[in-house]
Amino acid sequence: MEINRVWNMPNKNTFSIKPIKELILKYYHENSIDPFANENKIARITNDLDSQYNTDYNLDAIDFLKQFKDNSINLVLYDPPYSPRQVSECYKRFGYTVNMQTTQASYWSSQKSEIARILKRTGTCITFGWNSGGIGKKHGLEIVEILLVPHGGWHNDTIVTVEDKAVGE
Repeated sequence: MEINRVWNMPNKNTFSIKPIKELILKYYHENSIDPFANENKIARITNDLDSQYNTDYNLDAIDFLKQFKDNSINLVLYDPPYSPRQVSECYKRFGYTVNMQTTQASYWSSQKSEIARILKRTGTCITFGWNSGGIGKKHGLEIVEILLVPHGGWHNDTIVTVEDKAVGE
């Protein structure tokens, strides 16, 4: 496992941070999806709940992920809200109900299960967040690289976890 450390200023558009964009391009595959695309156009199929972004879909991430067949995607770029507060703010902004399902660990857990289901047997998921948990071994993925992007001061670091689906799964 390779661990890299670089310094960069925080940016709400995670993929525009130079070392993060470089890492994504290193693992890029045409058969890729992004359930939380925002204004990013790296993945071939994009989704964002916010219709102001020119994405292919404007669905809740779980509904977006459920529409793909088992073992059908080579690369998932997974940059969800990093905290229950961020999920709550986003859902409230679009008039969605905020409840235990949207602010508990199950919010991310169901998405991770769907990502594991749709990834091809040799697929890759690149996860962004404040921890290196990624999708996880319990879902059949193994960490192959971690990129730590410290933003300095009191800003939280961004941790990028690259995982491959285990071939034997």
